[in-house]
Amino acid sequence: MQAYCFKDRQKVEIKSPKNVTLKNGRPAITGTCPKCGTKVFRIGKA
Repeated sequence: MQAYCFKDRQKVEIKSPKNVTLKNGRPAITGTCPKCGTKVFRIGKA
């Protein structure tokens, strides 16, 4: 699964992804960037 890292300004593979549900019920995936350690987030495709 890939997400956009704003710090590196490119798409990266999500390190240690976790499925989460937003307040409105939509699925999302959160994790960290393997290069810089910043939080990355992707809505949908859980």
